[in-house]
Amino acid sequence: MVKLYYYRNQRFSRLKAQCEKDERLFVDPEFPPETKSLYFSRATPPEPVEWKRPKDICAPDPPKLFVDGMSSHDVTQGKLGNCWFVAACSSLALEPSLLEKVIPEMKHQEWDPEHVGNYQGIFRFRFFRQGQWTEVVIDDLLPTIGGKLVYVHSTEKNEFWSALIEKAYAKLAGSYEALEAGNTGDALVDFTGGVCESINLKDGGYSQDTEKRQGLFKSMERAMREKSLISASIRIKNRDEMEKRTQTGLVMGHAYGVTAVKKVTIGDGLFSLFNRQHLYMIRLRNPWGQKEWNGAWSDDSEEWKKLKQSDREKLGIVFENDGEFWMSFEDFCSHFTNATLCHVINTSFFSLSKRWRVFKHTYRWTPGSNAGGCVENRSTFLKNPQYSFTVKEEGEVMISLMQEDTRKEKERGVENLTIGYFVMKVEENRKYRLHTMFEKAGDSIFINAREVVNKFHLNKGRYVVIPSTYEQNKAGQFLMRIFTEKSSSAM
Repeated sequence: MVKLYYYRNQRFSRLKAQCEKDERLFVDPEFPPETKSLYFSRATPPEPVEWKRPKDICAPDPPKLFVDGMSSHDVTQGKLGNCWFVAACSSLALEPSLLEKVIPEMKHQEWDPEHVGNYQGIFRFRFFRQGQWTEVVIDDLLPTIGGKLVYVHSTEKNEFWSALIEKAYAKLAGSYEALEAGNTGDALVDFTGGVCESINLKDGGYSQDTEKRQGLFKSMERAMREKSLISASIRIKNRDEMEKRTQTGLVMGHAYGVTAVKKVTIGDGLFSLFNRQHLYMIRLRNPWGQKEWNGAWSDDSEEWKKLKQSDREKLGIVFENDGEFWMSFEDFCSHFTNATLCHVINTSFFSLSKRWRVFKHTYRWTPGSNAGGCVENRSTFLKNPQYSFTVKEEGEVMISLMQEDTRKEKERGVENLTIGYFVMKVEENRKYRLHTMFEKAGDSIFINAREVVNKFHLNKGRYVVIPSTYEQNKAGQFLMRIFTEKSSSAM
């Protein structure tokens, strides 16, 4: 059984039992229905906000966590610039087994109209933070304006799982406002405990190189089969381009969830054997629930005439202005600049997507002790923490360095540290720390992101990875994770 950390030491069963005993609905003292839970930068909201429970928002319809199951259409962005989080939620909805980890015992948390006395207005959610699953308890009082939800909402008025997840995540961050702007990959990791691989579509030349593009398509197709979660975005050069809509209908600086990656064959049967055409397609969703791609293979475009009705039905083609759209994979690589693949750990504790083995360790950089800075600081670099691992068979290795989330410290102006790591190949029998430099086997960029991940192809042998801050004597806690595709060991 996975060991849980209980946020603010709040135990769901105890709180629920106490509310039942007192015959009252839960009101969370740790995240109260007040302005301070909405904002950290203002004392009053720009519009009057009323906190309501779901049963009062959707009356006379009964509230539910899920209406007709779960789908990416259950999540629509509200009056908050957290498209990164909403896109991650849309992807999460595609994999029920993953959503069930975030919403534990979801059937027992569902509203039960036949047993109204079981309702105490309390819910719990779980997120992966710094190497451990954290349970967050909330009440179901949600901010509304004019009787409508202010933030994330479903297309169904009486469906509330996405709004409640957002509230639990806002509680971890300190306020709803603290969720403004972010990295979809961070939310995907928090939802899954996986590791996010970032792919630079523009600098990687995927739009020009057919072979590289086909290789990426196969990787993403396999990732979807292995229940990995994928997102994409268009990088901006300056803040003036933020959420600017291009001529193709795509929004810059905006996170999209990838909901399908499909290879479609046009023409089947004996007579079309030599005239078959393979289409490489990808489906994405704008978390706004509107504003779609308007190029080739967009809704009602001429290209769809190439497919028979039966093929359209297999793909689940629905032409609505719902934010979800198809495009060719070639166009995807040409118009998007970044893709994020969140590889998800499977049920086996020591493997990732049934292909990877993982080593993880949480530690701290302490000024004056082991915070030696990057490799440019030759005299102090080797004072940093060191982790050795052995690759027993040549193959791929992913190395992840994650620092604590500073989102909750936004109010105090605290920002992420600039972090990275350096990998060296050492003697195969080495058991002790390095005191001299060895052959470089790989490294990462130094960036003030929450997580830095790189994939390396390493030969058989022993390696040492040294995580560090860019500058010396910067204090912080970090999580080091090493994923190896083939047989390995670490210490």
